[in-house]
Amino acid sequence: MTIAVRATPRGGRDALLAGTDEHFLARLSAAPVDGAANEALVALIARHFGVPRRAVTLIAGQRARTKRLTIAGDAATLANIAASLYGAAP
Repeated sequence: MTIAVRATPRGGRDALLAGTDEHFLARLSAAPVDGAANEALVALIARHFGVPRRAVTLIAGQRARTKRLTIAGDAATLANIAASLYGAAP
């Protein structure tokens, strides 16, 4: 599964939120220094989707606010978790 996330570094505590039709929103406590915010985003996505960190790969947007990530796993389960952010029934 591939998702887009708009990240806000130094945004308080880590949280993944519903965003727009194009992307999720992520607030990260880490600063955007030496890849710390990207690492925090990968950890947040892995924790939220219930997959190991190695199953999440940042594929685009290493230096941009909007990032694209792939998540390896059962597509139906991942889609249900993603839909739950928006309050949609699984």
